[in-house]
Amino acid sequence: MALPPVESLPTLVFRLGIAFGVGALIGLEREQSESGGTFAGSRTFPLFALYGALVGAFYPDALPVAIAVIAVPLTVAYGAKVWVEGDVGLTTLTAALLTVLLGALATHSGRGAVVTIVVGGIVTALLSVKGSLHRFADRIDDDEQRAVVKFVLVVFVVLPVLPDRELDVLYGLNPRFVWLMVVFVTGLSFVAYVLSRVVGTERGIALTGILGGFVSSTATTVSMAEQTRESPSLYQLCAFSTVVAAVVMFPRALVEVAVVNPTLLPYVAIPLGAMTAVGAVVAVVVYWRSAVDTTVDAEIENPFQLRTALFFGALFGAVLLLSDYANAWLGASGIYATAFVSGLADVDAMTLTLSKLAAEGAVGPGVATTGIVIAASANTLVKAGLAWVIGTRQLGKLVTAVLGVVAAVGLGIAVLL
Repeated sequence: MALPPVESLPTLVFRLGIAFGVGALIGLEREQSESGGTFAGSRTFPLFALYGALVGAFYPDALPVAIAVIAVPLTVAYGAKVWVEGDVGLTTLTAALLTVLLGALATHSGRGAVVTIVVGGIVTALLSVKGSLHRFADRIDDDEQRAVVKFVLVVFVVLPVLPDRELDVLYGLNPRFVWLMVVFVTGLSFVAYVLSRVVGTERGIALTGILGGFVSSTATTVSMAEQTRESPSLYQLCAFSTVVAAVVMFPRALVEVAVVNPTLLPYVAIPLGAMTAVGAVVAVVVYWRSAVDTTVDAEIENPFQLRTALFFGALFGAVLLLSDYANAWLGASGIYATAFVSGLADVDAMTLTLSKLAAEGAVGPGVATTGIVIAASANTLVKAGLAWVIGTRQLGKLVTAVLGVVAAVGLGIAVLL
């Protein structure tokens, strides 16, 4: 049988090797976890992958039939496993069918081979964290489950039906873009929230600050300030966690800029990168000066709250309109004033707004960069104010000094640029 003319023999052999490797990786995980039992293991899964790879290479049109054919003995073997072992889990059966598809995908094309490697790694990782996922699910209460379900429904039901155009009734706003930004920002927070529930923020104050900063740096600041009221001797540790949470806000803003307007990223990366570096260095110094060997913990709530998402959507839309009008009427000074006021409440809204305006050419990259830095600096001032009002005087002084230096560095670089 002649090989397909577009594929050379070395290329085909290489892709077969990819399929075999991915199958072996999944098979080893199934055997080590003893989840495959007598059903399938380290030898069977590579064979599944090679079966799919050979069909995909030589008989791609027959792939549905090939999957149906292999599904028959798999179903019989699965039924025998249930009868003998009493295990009705479908994970191994599903992994077997997916391995066949990954094998076919590996020999489909160069892009398919890359996707096979990525998906194979994800599948292996997902299979190996069974215990952690179950423990995480057990820790989710009913309110959190309802919040997640509501938000997922809103994302997958509302987002597709929103008009993807500027509407006069909304003063030129694009409702789908606005809601897409809501989903993106809340998604970032939810990833950090999941990590906090899996690993536990109580494992260290650095983790508390980092995860708390991605979910809500303001909430983390309030939590740390309240702890110093109860235990004044912890003020240095709480200051460290507060500063880390505030500093994490800057890399988060860089991620948002990279998604909305990658061409703006080199401009924004300089001042925000400097603010991150200075804040991290000073925070480490504060931690080393602390003589208390203990940990602090912040209450990180589920960010998938529908009311919170709707509020951010309204805020983002208002900031987008206000920034556009302020730029038209007052120029750069209007943008800066809006950035400062908006930054007092939320940095994400201004970061996304200026990234979008810069992408459309409504403002220059310099103005957008300065506006984002002003918003970030204003938000750090809010953290310092919260530390003063809610926490102890020692916490307020230390947090204000550190975040004041961070804000000054960012604003100074933005002005020079």
